[in-house]
This record gives sequence, structure tokens and C-alpha cells, in this order.
Amino acid sequence: MGLLDKILGRGKKAAGDVTGDDSLRHEGAAQEREGAAQDRAAKHEELAAEQRQQAAEAHVERENT
Repeated sequence: MGLLDKILGRGKKAAGDVTGDDSLRHEGAAQEREGAAQDRAAKHEELAAEQRQQAAEAHVERENT
């Protein structure tokens, strides 16, 4: 959902710029930041899952030796 929020946020920012609507521009900027934060969180969750898997594999290997 992060990518969609970033795209929608950019659109709102652009619409706010064109129409001179500061509140729309600020809303778009906030939505774009939210999308970027969601993307970063998803990446960190993915890395954490990989680390947990590696730890589990190392544990199994240690137990079998």
C-alpha cells in the first residue's frame, strides 16, 4: 500500500500546487511520507524475517552437531 499512498500523495501535492490549495498540498505531502514510511517498514520486516530464518537454521545445525 506504500507505493499507492506515495503516488496518490504526489497527485494531491500537484493538484494543490496547481489550484493553490495549501491544505491539499500538505495533505498530499503527508500521504507521500506515510507511503514511504510504510515501504521502509515493510523492508525492515522482510529483513527481520530473513534474520529469524537464518537464526533458526543455525540453531538446527548446532543441534545436529
